[in-house]
Amino acid sequence: MLDTIIEFTTCCRSYGLRVSTSEVLDSIRHLSLINPLDEKEFRTVLQSNYAKSRRDQSRFNSLYDLFFHGVKPVNSENTFTHLAGTFNKIMDIVEKNQDNNYVDIEPENQIDGVDNININSKKSSTATKTLIEFMRGRPSEFLNMIHKLNIMAVRQQKFFKSNMDQLSSKLGIMLSINQIRGKISQLIGTNFDNLDQESMKILNKHFNTILDNAYNLLTYEPRENNETLLEIKHRISNVENIGQRSFSSLSEIQIAEVMDVIELFARKLKDQASRRFSIKKRGNIDIKKTLRNSGKYQGVPLDIKFKDKPLNKSSLVVLCDISGSVWSSARFMLNVLYALQECFTQVRSFVFVAQLVEITNYFQNSDFSSNNSRNRLNRAIDSILNSNIINTSEHTDYGAALKTFKNRYQHILNHKTTVIIMGDGRSNYLNPQAHILGEIREKCRRVIWLNPEPHNTWSSGDSEIFAYKPHCHEIRTCMNLNHLTQFVRELVL
Repeated sequence: MLDTIIEFTTCCRSYGLRVSTSEVLDSIRHLSLINPLDEKEFRTVLQSNYAKSRRDQSRFNSLYDLFFHGVKPVNSENTFTHLAGTFNKIMDIVEKNQDNNYVDIEPENQIDGVDNININSKKSSTATKTLIEFMRGRPSEFLNMIHKLNIMAVRQQKFFKSNMDQLSSKLGIMLSINQIRGKISQLIGTNFDNLDQESMKILNKHFNTILDNAYNLLTYEPRENNETLLEIKHRISNVENIGQRSFSSLSEIQIAEVMDVIELFARKLKDQASRRFSIKKRGNIDIKKTLRNSGKYQGVPLDIKFKDKPLNKSSLVVLCDISGSVWSSARFMLNVLYALQECFTQVRSFVFVAQLVEITNYFQNSDFSSNNSRNRLNRAIDSILNSNIINTSEHTDYGAALKTFKNRYQHILNHKTTVIIMGDGRSNYLNPQAHILGEIREKCRRVIWLNPEPHNTWSSGDSEIFAYKPHCHEIRTCMNLNHLTQFVRELVL
């Protein structure tokens, strides 16, 4: 039992599920309190220790089913005991007759903390070896290889970007699966080891089930459950007519009207926030200080002491896609946030098309409390677009932008940071690298995604919004003034 738990733990770690040594020891101790032969109780013990949140449960369930049921050796069932020898003989033949044309996947130099995958068809096939170990009931190496492919960093190329490294690696493994399947079918079809028809069907079904599981792991990228996600789709009518028009369809006159509404809204919101903060400066009663101070009044607490309660202001990190019609929404978003920057401890802004660039310093010299704050902010935004700090003609690449943020700026995140992403999630079919957003989520207070497209278009074309969705705390449509003002009000108050 101990060896089984350790091997299952290795599989979990190989596939990206974080399991500490103390959690393994707790599981072993808890198993002594139940009947391990009762699978319901056995599974509950492991799940309670290994899946630390609801987001981890889907990954745990898939790993549990795979390890204890998907790659179960033939001799683990009494009805299959007589086929165990034949099963092992077939696997030995397949292992000895590896085709040297199988792809080889092995870690090379690390790029930005992620193993780069090298494809080499001339060497002995690591992919095939790990696949054979997977079929023998030891899936950890195969899971580790698949996990590395799922989080594989895209090689940065100057003129041409694609996911060919990842796709070609997966294609090579797929070819290995098909070749092994064909070899096994050929062996069983030749009346191998004097098999009867029933035994041939049992073995063939068992091999196909294992290889199907390997294929599903290769083609399906796991995504965490996120039942706590706040998804807001409905329209909110705060401002008539102009408030319901999409940002991308506003004329110059209408833009000026929207800016007037934003300035009025920002002033009212700052007043509300300042009153709220002034009321909440005083915390709970400090019992120790109150009793100590009441000594001079013979124990009567005439002077109540309160604990100091600092203002609960959060810091903001804003990532704005400035490609196409998305930029029209991002522009208004930056106007509102910098008009309300005193309501936050810090606002740091980044823009991207493919490469991510910080633009916070463009706003630092602007006085947003003055009457011409709008002009100052617009001049700062125009200077960003007219400068050479970012190439707006590139194809949008959310994966590259997230990777740059992780490598250069992830240290600015803490438990008080709110990350806001303004974008449509359309990444031109390039690698979305959604796992990086998952790492960002682990380091900050919350991740909010504002999509300037209507909800019914999110799953169309090259949109990767549903790949990012499991890693967000909140996702909502933000395509007009009503959506934006409602969101900012909830963010501040």
